[in-house]
Amino acid sequence: MKIYFHMCFEGFTNSYTILNDNPNSMEAIIVDPGKITNRIISQIEEGGYKLKSVLITHNHRHHIQGLKTLSKIYTPTIYGADFENYEGMKSVILSGDGITTIGGLNVEYYSVPGHSPDSMVYKIEDVMFTGDTLLAGITGKTSSQYAQKMLCSKIQDKLFSLPGETIIFPGHGTPTTIESEKQYNLDF
Repeated sequence: MKIYFHMCFEGFTNSYTILNDNPNSMEAIIVDPGKITNRIISQIEEGGYKLKSVLITHNHRHHIQGLKTLSKIYTPTIYGADFENYEGMKSVILSGDGITTIGGLNVEYYSVPGHSPDSMVYKIEDVMFTGDTLLAGITGKTSSQYAQKMLCSKIQDKLFSLPGETIIFPGHGTPTTIESEKQYNLDF
């Protein structure tokens, strides 16, 4: 598995391309397509991959605006907690916590509402894509103190129980780890 980081300067959001280089799969997954660039398309096409899936951590415009471009080129299945038939693309609604196979990879998913009601976190091997739920040093913004306490509680229960070396790729900012967030996150 290879992971490529892409920065979208409109909204300063992070997007990721995951390439499953298993010769029996050769599938690509995009996480939070903030903007689809020639570089992203080239990684997929020149590598001989098939874009079959898109993971949405939450339905905020600056994290999904690239879906319109994707719908003109590919027909991926969109996975998210609150996403139905965007631009005619097939969608799978995820709820709660679970595990599924996407792009030939085992993907664990966790519902962690707080920043938004539809916030999902995805874990593949020892890597997590947290969207705006958990960023380096802070948690995502919430609408109230109650929502903030609930978000922190869910993060502690669901994410902080994972191995400390688990790498976090957030929706904004730099990568971090579970252990770093347990020790240094300002919201805990």
